[in-house]
Amino acid sequence: MGKGYSTESIRAKLILSLKNSDTGMSGVEISKKIGINRITMSKYLKIFAAEGLLRQKNIGNVTLWFLEPGQESFNFPDDYFKVGPAYLEYLVKGTDEQAQSLIRNCLHSGATTNRLILEVIFPAVDHIQNLFDDGKIGTAELNLLKTTISKSFQIFNQLQIVTDPKKNVVVIAADSQSILISEAASAAYHSEGWRVSHLGDMSSAIDVLFDLDFQKLVGKIWKQKPGILLVIIFSHSNEGLNFFANSINPIKGKSGKNLKLVLCGKTSKKSKINSDLLSDKLEDILQWSKTTADNLK
Repeated sequence: MGKGYSTESIRAKLILSLKNSDTGMSGVEISKKIGINRITMSKYLKIFAAEGLLRQKNIGNVTLWFLEPGQESFNFPDDYFKVGPAYLEYLVKGTDEQAQSLIRNCLHSGATTNRLILEVIFPAVDHIQNLFDDGKIGTAELNLLKTTISKSFQIFNQLQIVTDPKKNVVVIAADSQSILISEAASAAYHSEGWRVSHLGDMSSAIDVLFDLDFQKLVGKIWKQKPGILLVIIFSHSNEGLNFFANSINPIKGKSGKNLKLVLCGKTSKKSKINSDLLSDKLEDILQWSKTTADNLK
């Protein structure tokens, strides 16, 4: 929009112009200050308002524009080092709204989605768990912070992404401790154009009928078997990985070579679980998935 204009640069200039303005500015004033014609600026203002960056107030025939609280502008990739500590600060000492606003600001400033997930939000999971283990926060606060992190992942799931029908993934948490990493994975796959089926915590489904239920699900979401289907299991225990692997591998055999089983968790050295990939690092799983999908083309 607007030939020769960068949305990120306009957003940064707009934040700078309105940051210390208590009385707001009209569209004409903003267009003059930033140096963009009034019609083009009007279109930008409407887009930024829809994104939550701005709010407007009508006084007579004049529309005044104000910056919503907590808005910042970043310059990526240089500012990634600032965002991680800032997110932790807002998460632990600030508010839910501040943490979510920071992530949205980063997205609007041109940050890479998966870098935000892997380098900013996901490390916070271990941080708050360590606070709990050290007795610095209680169970209630731990659950509250986990909910805030979960909401951060949901921001990425709400992004409008064109999905590839040949890239399909089912994400399963084998226990409650694995929910956040499964949500991180789902958000990352969504941002890369995968069709994601996130099943959440499936620990209650650990019974003799799971394989039949799962086979029905595969037939529904991968009916014509286009491209590839990844089934990714996240588990904090060897038992969880074993159960789901033993249930899914027979289905994998019936469905063909393009159904892949991925296990994420730490296993004992003596454990032998059949899968296409076993890793405890989410970033490695994402890279393997991309390479595997690209090799099918």
